[in-house]
Amino acid sequence: GESSTATWTVVWTDLLTACDIYRAKAYRVDPVPGTSDQYFAYVAYECDLFEEGSLANLTASIIGNVFGFKAVKALRLEDMRIPFAYLKTFQGPATGVIVERERL
Repeated sequence: GESSTATWTVVWTDLLTACDIYRAKAYRVDPVPGTSDQYFAYVAYECDLFEEGSLANLTASIIGNVFGFKAVKALRLEDMRIPFAYLKTFQGPATGVIVERERL
């Protein structure tokens, strides 16, 4: 919940928001092969949590607070799978490959 709804400020609009819907959900935990105290955790988030077309918002929301935990000894983001519907909200680069190559 920390990276999804745990740091939300409690206000009167909480009556309008179902935190159970937006809370991050760990749907799978697997041990790392060859280790005794390391795990792969698979976590899902509702797309509605993220601002459309904002990579900064997406990454800050997913990895921002979690990496600051003192209780976490080590943490690494291995992979991100982003739904196509959310990817479509990104406009892409302002210029094409040809313009970028010319700038080099």
